[in-house]
Amino acid sequence: MERFFKYHGLGNDFVVLDRRSSGLDIDADLSRKLCDRHFGIGADGVLVVLPEPGTEGRMVVHNADGSIAEMCGNGLRCVVKHVAENSAERPQRIAIATGAGLLASDIEWREGQVDRVTVAMGPARLKEPILPHGGPFVRQPIEGLIGTAVSMGNPHLVLLDVPPSEAERLGSGLEHHPLFPNRTNVEFVEKRAAGGLRVTVWERGVGITLACGTGACATVVASALDGRSPFDEWVPVELPGGVLDIKVARDLSQVWLRGPVRFVYSGTVP
Repeated sequence: MERFFKYHGLGNDFVVLDRRSSGLDIDADLSRKLCDRHFGIGADGVLVVLPEPGTEGRMVVHNADGSIAEMCGNGLRCVVKHVAENSAERPQRIAIATGAGLLASDIEWREGQVDRVTVAMGPARLKEPILPHGGPFVRQPIEGLIGTAVSMGNPHLVLLDVPPSEAERLGSGLEHHPLFPNRTNVEFVEKRAAGGLRVTVWERGVGITLACGTGACATVVASALDGRSPFDEWVPVELPGGVLDIKVARDLSQVWLRGPVRFVYSGTVP
């Protein structure tokens, strides 16, 4: 039997397997079984924590369909909470290796538990080979819409003028659009009167989720590039599961993600 841990960041939920001792990852079939909400534990993904020299561990993100994502902002905050709360000390900062590089997170404690995590997500990239011909792809036409492609270590297509209500209808087709050979996450955005953004994310390999950290980051990047949101200031992003705060450096060299994270329960699986 193996112990698992269930966490969520604004309802974006994950099964965490801490395999820093064995160093063994899981396969796609096991990921699908664990994420099944009827016959398994139920989750948007499985986060496997593996050993990585010089860090607190390496996070591998397995989506619910068995595919592997390069990065997951909400997932990283869950892993940071797990590692910090199972540490011999109460660390204020933890560095975790990801498919998007080594990322440092600042930790806020409350009543002995990790309450909120701020992640330095690294740079936003517009010239990554998200598309076959490379980038940038900023305010460009796609299927009669206007989109901006942003890489936060994983690909995103941000639709600033397509409301969240369209996510169910358009999400799958855009995820599999031929311009994105590795598929893409898709953000449907509405500007709020108070200056924030309301976003629904169609996640690659998952579908609509209650929250997506990298999606929130990509959305604020695209909005700031279009002059709709400020650089170097915290911007609230309202997702179906709650609010994340995002700040983007003017030169896109760093994007910060801040939000709560919660432990749900633990158990054992064969």
